Amino acid sequence: MAEQRKPYGSQAQRIFREPRTPGPQLGVVRYRGFLLIPQDDLTWLVRPERSPMEVLPFRTPASSVADVKALVDWRLGGAQAA
Repeated sequence: MAEQRKPYGSQAQRIFREPRTPGPQLGVVRYRGFLLIPQDDLTWLVRPERSPMEVLPFRTPASSVADVKALVDWRLGGAQAA
């Protein structure tokens, strides 16, 4: 007997054919009134959560969230994280 094939629209085939995004998916981190936003080119965009801005938005090539948090602390005047 011939093997029965499921149509292309079946659930099993859709799971394996959907495009996947490369690399780990990181979310936005809130820290001391700032949003730490990971970028596709492995940099971070750091923006204040709301206006008026005391510190302008900036980008950093730091490799970890801890590095970015330390940079935010330094830019705020060396205050230690709570």
